[in-house]
Amino acid sequence: MTALLALEDGRVFRGESFGAVGTAAGEICFNTSMSGYQEILTDPSYRGQIVAMTYPEIGNYGVNELDVESGSPHVRGFVIEELSPVPSNWRSTGTLHDYLVKNNIPGIQGIDTRALTRHLRTRGAMRACLTTEIMDEAEAVRRACAEPYAGVDFVKEVTPGSPYQWDPEQSASRQWVVRTANFEPAAADENGNVFAALPPASHKLAAIDFGMKKNILRSLRRNGFDVTVFPAASPAAEILASGADGIFLSNGPGDPEALAYAHETVRQLVGKKPIFGICLGHQVLALALGGKTFKLKFGHRGANQPVKDLRSGKIAITSQNHGYAVDPDSLPADVEVTHVNLNDGTVAGLKHKTHRAFSVQYHPEASPGPHDADYFFQEFAKEVAAAKVAGV
Repeated sequence: MTALLALEDGRVFRGESFGAVGTAAGEICFNTSMSGYQEILTDPSYRGQIVAMTYPEIGNYGVNELDVESGSPHVRGFVIEELSPVPSNWRSTGTLHDYLVKNNIPGIQGIDTRALTRHLRTRGAMRACLTTEIMDEAEAVRRACAEPYAGVDFVKEVTPGSPYQWDPEQSASRQWVVRTANFEPAAADENGNVFAALPPASHKLAAIDFGMKKNILRSLRRNGFDVTVFPAASPAAEILASGADGIFLSNGPGDPEALAYAHETVRQLVGKKPIFGICLGHQVLALALGGKTFKLKFGHRGANQPVKDLRSGKIAITSQNHGYAVDPDSLPADVEVTHVNLNDGTVAGLKHKTHRAFSVQYHPEASPGPHDADYFFQEFAKEVAAAKVAGV
């Protein structure tokens, strides 16, 4: 079946349909990761977006129930150059095509994703329409232009409805490991997956969920946090009343300036407990501290973004997924820029000079991506422990 991808500036690509049939519209973006397509599909930060993968063949290892970052996919459409005809991996429980059909997400393959990516890098982020129903190009372009995106609060669509405790049975956070001759796993499942034991939980953590990936929750628990997850609009008083030793601000979708309620909540939490923010949480912290954000031309989405720690001079290769950035010139004097993206010099990390509050624009939990930055969870645990000793 023919599928059509129409951009709001009039550029149109024709290809072959896979996944669900139908029509979807949203902001189109590209991701440069070579693997991890299932984690990308289920990342709530992609709410409202159509994602194009730059790697030429996608679907080669299928899908499985462990490698998801939320309960279901959040992308509106999926764009690839070639769909692998046969998935090959012992952990696979289904094909990418069937997964998208099940979740009613249309896809298009057989287009020149290099040309699409170059177009978006040149012209900037824009809305698009992916359809198997509308074959009139002008009509598909109009459908793309009619889709609301700027200023929409997508966080309300992905945040939980009420607080809940993460992983009370101590099973969802166990780390998947490779079975070796001398390793005795703490647990195994019926599919042959084996897992390492979890450390004891030493700190209570309140995590504000703007669209949080599960691997962030897993990483927090593996680093000694007993996590209670709060909806994005939870008031500061309710969060503090939980008795949390620290506050975590999660990733999430959309424009950070549309979240005035979150800015106010975080503003009231700064100085009360240690705070750590990732991605959208980083931007919300900056806005709460008096800074501003701006929209990037085409965003940072991939597992190969170089970041420099300005304090140590060390460089890490990081996983990123965001379309907005913090304006360094807008930050007050008591906020320090700690990390920068080496590709374009944008702010990749910051900290408050007097309060225990810091954040990074990238994903220490990866999924997909390198693990150069996973030490941030350990650093946060140390900050929380130090604050408890100090009676904060």
